[in-house]
Amino acid sequence: MKDYWEEPEIKNKKINAKKIILSIVIAILVVAIIVIVALYMTNSVFRNWIDIEIFRKEITQEGVVTIELDEGESSNICAFNKYIGILSKNQLTLYNSSGANENNLEVQISNPLFDSANRFLVIGESNGKKVYMIEDKEIIWNSEVEGNISKVYVNKNGYVAVIMTGTSYKSEVQVFDPEGNSLFISFLSYTMAVDVAISNDNKYLAIAEVDTSGTIIQSNVRITSIEKAKTDPLNSIEKNYKSEQNKLLVNIAYQDKDRMVCMYTDTINVIENDQESVIFDNKDKKITAQSIDLKDYFTTIQEETSGFFSANSVINIVNVENKNVQNYTVETSVKELYTGGNMIALNLGTEVEFINTSGWLVKRYVANQEISNVTVSDNIAGIIYRDKVEIINL
Repeated sequence: MKDYWEEPEIKNKKINAKKIILSIVIAILVVAIIVIVALYMTNSVFRNWIDIEIFRKEITQEGVVTIELDEGESSNICAFNKYIGILSKNQLTLYNSSGANENNLEVQISNPLFDSANRFLVIGESNGKKVYMIEDKEIIWNSEVEGNISKVYVNKNGYVAVIMTGTSYKSEVQVFDPEGNSLFISFLSYTMAVDVAISNDNKYLAIAEVDTSGTIIQSNVRITSIEKAKTDPLNSIEKNYKSEQNKLLVNIAYQDKDRMVCMYTDTINVIENDQESVIFDNKDKKITAQSIDLKDYFTTIQEETSGFFSANSVINIVNVENKNVQNYTVETSVKELYTGGNMIALNLGTEVEFINTSGWLVKRYVANQEISNVTVSDNIAGIIYRDKVEIINL
């Protein structure tokens, strides 16, 4: 019989050294990744080094595709969808990000006004009558209007609005569907239309109107039902939002959920749920540029003194729906601001920084000469000089 008090045999357990080492390595990697991400998000010097050395976000003038422009010829350049368009001598030439010629289109316009959204590009003759609509790489319709064109607009679904002057009315706004059919014309007898927008569901036309005929400036936003205006334009107005006196309305933009952003010279307002409210006030701020032409965002550039002879530029990127703000800082003054889709381009003189609406650097372009102009969309950008265009793939 086994002795009751006999101590049980202790079996030696084998230690799996490989598992322990693997666990330690994984733990070290996780900690390292957390530290690197934290440093990238909080330390601008470290982030800049990672962007340049690891992510290769910085490109120089020698490393980009170049399109030469004809000497002495007037060229007008725009970026839309994934193309750079160069309009010269009534020919619109489309180039892709590799600089390859995608198509040549005959466009009888010499002094163009451009607007683009999604895969659409609308071109109007400034102070003329011709309008061309391009989808992807093809002209899908063209038309002539009765007045003199002062602005063209296209929404993401291909609906077009054209502002006209020089008629018996102060302003007129003509709306076209994606097939080029004229739906209606809105006549403004006493106010000047300074901007237009069509809602993302194609139901409403918004007109930014300004009355400067008296001693007091009066701005307002007129909302028109497109469906009603097709048959009864005079009784199609749904809402009319009148601003405070002496507030000058500059631009308007429709965003999702029929949210309307209004840019005044002193504030940026939002109209939602039939109410207009201020979401950004320029008072006591040195605002050098601002834009509402972004998808569900707007951006402002605020200059802040950083020394006796230097200044930083803080780019505020505001989500219109939840009012969250992302900040991006450059240690110099921004010469020009350009926006398109979800992309923001900052012209710093001999550099251009492309950032997205999340506040992250997408690409930095470094030139060896002063940059004249920039055109940008979600996917592509053009750096414009007198004799050439350099293409940046975003």
